[in-house]
Amino acid sequence: MARDRNLDKTGFVDNVQRLVRTSGAMGGVAARLAGHRIGLNTGSANHAEGLRSALGALKGPLMKGAQLLSTIPGALPDEYAQELAHLQANAPPMGWSFVRRRMRAELGDEWQKNFRAFSHDAVAAASLGQVHRAVLADGREVACKLQYPGMQGAMESDLRQLRTALGVYGFFGNTIRQDEVYAELADRMREELDYEREASHLRLYRLMLKHTPSVSIPEPVGSLTTHRLLTMGWLNGRSMKSVLEAELSQEARNAIARALFQAWYKPVYHYGVIHGDPHMGNFTIGDDNRLNLLDFGAVRVFTPRFVGGVVDLFTALRDGDGERAYAAYQAWGFRNLTRETAEVLNEWARFFYRPLVTDRECTMRESNDPAEARVILERVYEGLKKTGGVTLPREFVLLDRSAIGLGSAFLRLGARLNWHRMFMELIEGFNVDTLAARQREALTRAGVKPVKA
Repeated sequence: MARDRNLDKTGFVDNVQRLVRTSGAMGGVAARLAGHRIGLNTGSANHAEGLRSALGALKGPLMKGAQLLSTIPGALPDEYAQELAHLQANAPPMGWSFVRRRMRAELGDEWQKNFRAFSHDAVAAASLGQVHRAVLADGREVACKLQYPGMQGAMESDLRQLRTALGVYGFFGNTIRQDEVYAELADRMREELDYEREASHLRLYRLMLKHTPSVSIPEPVGSLTTHRLLTMGWLNGRSMKSVLEAELSQEARNAIARALFQAWYKPVYHYGVIHGDPHMGNFTIGDDNRLNLLDFGAVRVFTPRFVGGVVDLFTALRDGDGERAYAAYQAWGFRNLTRETAEVLNEWARFFYRPLVTDRECTMRESNDPAEARVILERVYEGLKKTGGVTLPREFVLLDRSAIGLGSAFLRLGARLNWHRMFMELIEGFNVDTLAARQREALTRAGVKPVKA
């Protein structure tokens, strides 16, 4: 039993092997990123593809961190961002021997008495853990998410590797300064190792979306949840990939997109909370196109002031109010901000907010075409060089990632909606103080630990 309890402290050899593999890959990244900054031809396109293959074979944080960074403007050269954005966990799941040891370590020698049935094979495998389907003694169907062994050590090792390589990139240019971004990334990724925190996020989302019938959230089973084991209700549904391959009517596509919009943005503008990983694998589609929202490790609680800044920026762009836009960026937490810098940022923001200020039905491609986005982002990047650069706020990381991830989902769905009216309904009567009170009550009721900000 003692040996099982030390399941996560016996991975020294594994972590040394991991360090050798990742340091080689990331050392090559550092050299090529440095060359990219000073204008050398380092064959980075080919290396980016190789890096994607190398990281895809690893369980753990480095893959997740690289995927996150691929969505942050200026954090990586385009060829790296494009390759790493498509990273998926494809390492094989751990076998039954590991599963038994993990379950015994978390619930004790007689862990199987809690279950009528427990699948030997994982039904899903991700970067930090794998999921097994089971039936509780009382007949409830559940999903058991088990963390891989040695993830704590792997997390710290991988974060150091990631910071070293990307620090070299930042050294040769500071147009978009990323210090706060990396700090945010590390804090949020460390939180993902705490499955008791994730259970509190499930409770929080069930509270926030209890009056949103188009979205389902699994119910956590507290008595069978620990720091490295999360047990929650099983939700039947089809993968987004299989849904997209089906012949869906425009009405069905719109219904799924509307549910996604509500699932992500109602928590933001009513409670100041965001699910930071709108990855296609993190939701399934149930009966009547109901959205099953999954994987609540990457959840961010924003300050009410920050959310107020997001709403103010929308209003400023809609009304052409430059001064209000400048104040909104300050509320977001942008540093080294001049009015000239704010004007440059407005070009990206106008593109970013365009679907929300367009009062007609349209597809996301009509208003936010990815090809146009690349052109605008390059122009903004050049403009920031001339104005002295900017320091991105920590909160920008998951807000930006969610917007990009959702935009991709809306594009693939081909949904045609009036995004403006949906957004105006969400922010009707918005008040920072009201949001603050609502947020405090929800976090307390769900038992969410304070975030490291």
